[in-house]
Amino acid sequence: MTAATQNYQITWEKLPDDYKLPDEPVDNINQPALAAALTESLQLAGKIPENALTSTNYGICATLSGRMVIKAPDWAYIPKISVDRADVIRSYTPQLQGEIPVIVVEFISDTEGTEYSAKPTYPPGKWFFYERILKVPNYIIFEPDSGSFEMYRLDDKTDRYTVETPNDNQRYWIAAVSLYLGVWQGTRENRTGYWLRWWDEQGKLLLWGFELAEQERQRAERLAAQLRAAGIEPQD
Repeated sequence: MTAATQNYQITWEKLPDDYKLPDEPVDNINQPALAAALTESLQLAGKIPENALTSTNYGICATLSGRMVIKAPDWAYIPKISVDRADVIRSYTPQLQGEIPVIVVEFISDTEGTEYSAKPTYPPGKWFFYERILKVPNYIIFEPDSGSFEMYRLDDKTDRYTVETPNDNQRYWIAAVSLYLGVWQGTRENRTGYWLRWWDEQGKLLLWGFELAEQERQRAERLAAQLRAAGIEPQD
């Protein structure tokens, strides 16, 4: 499959087995935790189909006029892969191995401007790659320290990103997963600060595992209290 944009011939080719991937560390210790938090609540709520893929700092490939380009979003959601999971261990090529990512999230890095880079020349910037090459429908830039959240949606008419306005609860509807995404402040994994979290159509927060366990513990305690009030000693 071949397309053209910005004088590039775009092809979708598998990463060669001997291709040396960049071995770059994440920008800070919080990024893996932020990404894992996004995935965990989706999994626990049954929102990740069997053939879907969420990725963290994982290479997504396209070939531009014969030269491979790989970008590794901090988090991405791919609704369907069409190959065995073993075939996408090292990297993923949309169109060839499945659908394009429908959500890409970047946590603002220490390198100023990279998440906003629309540089069209090779190798293109992240913004250009997501908007013009992959055509990712939803691009989110999150600054964990301040809680700043920007969401850009690909306009159907212009094929360019336009900034989205949140609803009254400061959340953004993402039709691809039928959920709202927004900023939440609290503690997880010994980190107190801002997190990206999911809410359903009714405004109910999708919980993490430790929150579900606490909810179940409280439910059990209430039930035990009700039984004791009725003169029944609950069994362990």
